[in-house]
Amino acid sequence: VQLQASGGGLVEAGESLTLSCLVSGFTFDDHTIGWFRQAPEMGREGVSCISANNGKIYYADSVKGRFTMSSDFAKNTVYLQMNSLKPEDTAVFYCTTVGRRYLGAYYWKYDYWGQGTQVTVSS
Repeated sequence: VQLQASGGGLVEAGESLTLSCLVSGFTFDDHTIGWFRQAPEMGREGVSCISANNGKIYYADSVKGRFTMSSDFAKNTVYLQMNSLKPEDTAVFYCTTVGRRYLGAYYWKYDYWGQGTQVTVSS
């Protein structure tokens, strides 16, 4: 199982970025694909996740209305569109997956993790 996140970068507050996560080594079926982030000296925070089983999407309160998660399972890719970025969104963003019907932000529930992509938002 491999997950490859990309799309991070340096932007100014109010700007947008779209992260991509290319997955391989498993079929989506009952998997959930998630995005987490970790700021310096902070714990890992669940940002958003999508169930390949029923298409339901979870968002953390801190990103609701600003971030949109989507998927193109034919391309084995999920996306995280991030609008109205704030300096407090600065973190390393990771994509992850769990092979059961879990939709939520408990990082210990997830089985596989990709390398992170850095998002830096300047004020």
